[in-house]
Amino acid sequence: MRTTKVDGSSWSTEEKNSFRTTIHSFFREHARTFPWRETTNPYHILVSEIMLQQTQTERVEGKYERFLETFPDVSALAGADLNSLLGLWQGLGYNRRAIALKAIAEKVLNEFQGRLPETENELVALPGIGKATAGAILAFAFNKPAVFIETNIRRVFIHFFFQDQVDIKDAQILPLVEKTLDRKDPRQWYYALMDYGAMLKKHVPNPNKKSAHYARQARFEGSNRQLRGMILKKLVGDGPLGEKELLQALEKDPEQIIKNLVDLEKEGFISRIAGFVKIA
Repeated sequence: MRTTKVDGSSWSTEEKNSFRTTIHSFFREHARTFPWRETTNPYHILVSEIMLQQTQTERVEGKYERFLETFPDVSALAGADLNSLLGLWQGLGYNRRAIALKAIAEKVLNEFQGRLPETENELVALPGIGKATAGAILAFAFNKPAVFIETNIRRVFIHFFFQDQVDIKDAQILPLVEKTLDRKDPRQWYYALMDYGAMLKKHVPNPNKKSAHYARQARFEGSNRQLRGMILKKLVGDGPLGEKELLQALEKDPEQIIKNLVDLEKEGFISRIAGFVKIA
């Protein structure tokens, strides 16, 4: 099923239903199972969506349930010490997300009586939440017909509707997402879209390379991101260390380590006092 009416403005009901049938039929046969799909608890959905930002589902599966066992609700996460939080986050990467998640919990506890807000404007005002994450939370936690795009959804729409185009902007795709949205059950519809997109990744040349927003993830090995992770892992595991001791232990460029220590301190990850470094 393909169409040249890529703005969706003149689609017939039959055309929209045909597209939905294709996606739903695949989902009925090949739906993936994840622990965050077995709940509608808004806090649990929040945790999963922040973890899933730029991170493969396989890595999140190994952390999600343990995280919720340690921090079962907003109050527990808001009161978490950073050392415990970062220790649990090890292996997920992008440690800023852990700090953002704790900041979200604090704000939700203090400003929303511990209940995650149910509007896009309120959600995007929280740390670390953009429109895509807000849309996912609204759909999966509250079953609201929010319109959003993430990588698998983008892949599906480019594959079906932009076969002969390149440099496709999300602004071109969003009207199609809105036109085809199953407003009766957006939660299941988005799960189905994501699973179809995950299938396409394995079986066709990546349609997302045609996206104007496509960018290859930077190499992790030897990157500054890897060095930041090494610093935090060492401090979480060994506790406060002298700067000289830390430099010797990491066996990396001392100037680069010091630069990262300065940045990590500014960002609230660590504190440096009298030549010693520790998790803030």
